[in-house]
Amino acid sequence: MSIVIEQQVEARLVAAAPRMPSIPATLHYDRRDPFAVRMTFPAPATLEGVEVCWTFSRELLTAGLQEPEGHGDVRVRPYGYDRTVLEFHAPEGTAVVHVRSGELRRFLEATSELVPVGLEHLQLDLDHDLAELMRDAC
Repeated sequence: MSIVIEQQVEARLVAAAPRMPSIPATLHYDRRDPFAVRMTFPAPATLEGVEVCWTFSRELLTAGLQEPEGHGDVRVRPYGYDRTVLEFHAPEGTAVVHVRSGELRRFLEATSELVPVGLEHLQLDLDHDLAELMRDAC
């Protein structure tokens, strides 16, 4: 069984221009980091010209489909019937993208099949992680 799920999504960048350009993005979920999802934007879609990856909780993405969620660097909220807004806040500025809610739901369903919500802790190897921390401390 696979331990990673990747799904391409079309994001629409909200900008001052009347037409929102589409940019590709990839949603990524790894069973070895069961509480987190990553959203990656390719270099041509970023101001810096380098790939940008944001990591945030699967719970934030799930809750943000229903009502506004998040108070930090990543915020998620529904927008109409079929869109979800993701805001990414960084010192350089804020990026706001719209993604089809159905694409996010399909991604979340796939992650739940891989690691059911509420059972994430069973994927963690705390003894191994603690041993790695202690090894690095010496």
